[in-house]
Amino acid sequence: MAARTFIAISELHPNFSHPTVLGIIIWKSDVKSFPDRKNVGRDRFTFGFTVRDSPDFFINVTAWGNDGYINGLSNSFNTGDCVVIENALVAHKDPQKDERFYPSTPSFYKMLVTEAHSQVCLCADMDIIDKLLPLIHLPVKDSRDFYSLGDIVANGRRLDGTVINILAAMKMIGEPKQFTTSDGRKGQRLEVKLFDDSVSSFPLVCWDREAIQLMQTLIPRESVLFIADAKISFDSFRNGMAATVNTKTIITVNPDTREASLLFNYAKQVSESGTLDQDEKPEDVSVDSITDVYTVSQLKQKARDTPEPFFGITYSFISKLDLDSSVSKVIKMRCSRCKFQLTGDAQSCMNQLCPGRDQPFSAMTGFDLLVDFTDHTGTLHACTLRSPVAENMLGYTTEEFTSLSDDQRTAMKWKFLLERCKVYVKIIPSSRMRTGVKGMVLACSLADPGEVKQHMSALLQ
Repeated sequence: MAARTFIAISELHPNFSHPTVLGIIIWKSDVKSFPDRKNVGRDRFTFGFTVRDSPDFFINVTAWGNDGYINGLSNSFNTGDCVVIENALVAHKDPQKDERFYPSTPSFYKMLVTEAHSQVCLCADMDIIDKLLPLIHLPVKDSRDFYSLGDIVANGRRLDGTVINILAAMKMIGEPKQFTTSDGRKGQRLEVKLFDDSVSSFPLVCWDREAIQLMQTLIPRESVLFIADAKISFDSFRNGMAATVNTKTIITVNPDTREASLLFNYAKQVSESGTLDQDEKPEDVSVDSITDVYTVSQLKQKARDTPEPFFGITYSFISKLDLDSSVSKVIKMRCSRCKFQLTGDAQSCMNQLCPGRDQPFSAMTGFDLLVDFTDHTGTLHACTLRSPVAENMLGYTTEEFTSLSDDQRTAMKWKFLLERCKVYVKIIPSSRMRTGVKGMVLACSLADPGEVKQHMSALLQ
């Protein structure tokens, strides 16, 4: 393919006949159908996509045709693919329809693709592909023009119904839910949880199959998203704000911008520190309300079956409890604001993106242990046991614990080690953990033998 045969998107005009355009797909819609007014009883099919050939120029393309042609064309390429478009009609944008239902573009025009006249095929020239691929990481809006999640939460209902840009990291991908509407149409819904340095969990809802497929290719905690033209609304069910991907929304994954790079580094830091695993606070449910009893294998299986955190009780033996390690491994210091783990002599938070860096330094010290629980079905490794839960369990404050002798700490360890305990846990499915499960201890005490016998016999039935 000779580069001179292609017309740049910036130069397109309705006067051009048989233009050939080359670019990378940065947005794609689902296939939709409409009754054909010219052929009663038949449907016309359509879908749209946005193609980009330079940092500053991209254009919307709409394809029309019968069921077989449109679905076949839609299935032939995805977001991120490089395509060649031949013989598309170049037309003026319709300010009413195009600006309302399609992404905003810098071009005055749009392109129309039909089976009779046009062709869209994948680009096979690797040199051209290598030049176009970086464009997928450039936001379609000013990279500094976005709301943080904290801004959205702070503005609350004042943003209800608005369309804004968001920069956030992906925290978790839910399971897609299928449904059928009252008029018989099938639909789907996927909820993604976002986070940044101001908010630890914020919902983004996707309804389009194309958007859902894009989300499912991403890696939670390692993906930063610039979401251009997301709709913000007040969700009465959650009693909070939520974002929705609509037909105008273009999502740029891991944008090549300074702001996104800072957020990526922050996401990596808090992910490695374990902060994200504790942010859905243990106190978001009272221990008294937890009644479901599980074996260890049942906890693991449920974590595989559901992406959402859940709570339960397990009657298990503590098989690892390193209370007689050095005090620095049992008691740790964290920043009060971002929960980032600090060294003992720290005079400021080491986290470059701590939301309180411009405020007086504040740290908190507490028990910070990883414990293992084992029953007849297996072991739940590396569960987090932190203050104040650890203080209630051990019966000592951190100050009292540091004054104990080595022999006294060892004696305390053996009070619990290999003893059957009643453990209230929060289970968080976690792709970072080798086991796929992160456990947080919400309460732990030596178990009553009669209670154990009653529950274990029920589990074994």
